[in-house]
Amino acid sequence: MARKISNTSRWGFTILAWGVALLIFFPILWTILTSFKSEADAIASPPKFLFFDWTTQNYAEVQSRSPYFRHFMNSVIISVGSTLLGLLIAVPAAWSMAFQPARRTKDLLMWMLSTKMMPAAGVLIPMYLLFRSWGLLDTRLGITVVLMLINLPIIVWMLYTYFREIPSEILEAARMDGASLKNEIVHVLTPMAVPGIASTLLLNVILAWNEAFWTLNLTTSRAAPLTTFIASYSSPEGLFYAKLSAASTMAIAPILILGWFSQKQLVRGLTFGAVK
Repeated sequence: MARKISNTSRWGFTILAWGVALLIFFPILWTILTSFKSEADAIASPPKFLFFDWTTQNYAEVQSRSPYFRHFMNSVIISVGSTLLGLLIAVPAAWSMAFQPARRTKDLLMWMLSTKMMPAAGVLIPMYLLFRSWGLLDTRLGITVVLMLINLPIIVWMLYTYFREIPSEILEAARMDGASLKNEIVHVLTPMAVPGIASTLLLNVILAWNEAFWTLNLTTSRAAPLTTFIASYSSPEGLFYAKLSAASTMAIAPILILGWFSQKQLVRGLTFGAVK
């Protein structure tokens, strides 16, 4: 029998949840508010929260100074492309680890996860030299492959844990009906794993969208995504907080909107199993 929760406890948990959510969201809110301030108001002490002269001049200057749409399209192509490429590799890999495990499968999974613990700066120089030799510097293809390799362990792990919850008897029944390996993966496994694949895709799009280290070091102008667009407002003369906040708001707005509309699917895929 489920334990009855009093109204006082329910209200207490609700207020606590809202407080934690506002605390987490406050830096984003402050960035958005600062983007509508003048540079003088942005560095005012004590800071001005709501009572200041609102202006949209920062957005106009940002758009006139930098080609926002080009950076935006680079971010879309790089983040979506790296995630789709990772899924093409990770789905068969996760299938084999989940349904045809070998003696070293767990060791391989742990090794893949351990690569996320390595500092990115430790491999920057060899990666830069390879990209320079292969002509991949400042190209969408190069940065897409790099982000795919960075996020591939996460994609494999998420799909592997999701595939493990699918009964193997379903795949065995498909084999008895004459399904080939390709049909088994494409027509049986993939439709059952749509929630898990969707949540994996959404999460890795967000991770690729927010990646700054590799995009700042391997791109300059042609393939530069929105992370480079934001960094361009830090100059030797100092930080222009209002303009930097406007650029940051324009960069995070698309992914915030995506996360808002897809949060139900994302939470469902991450919290529920394959068999409901």
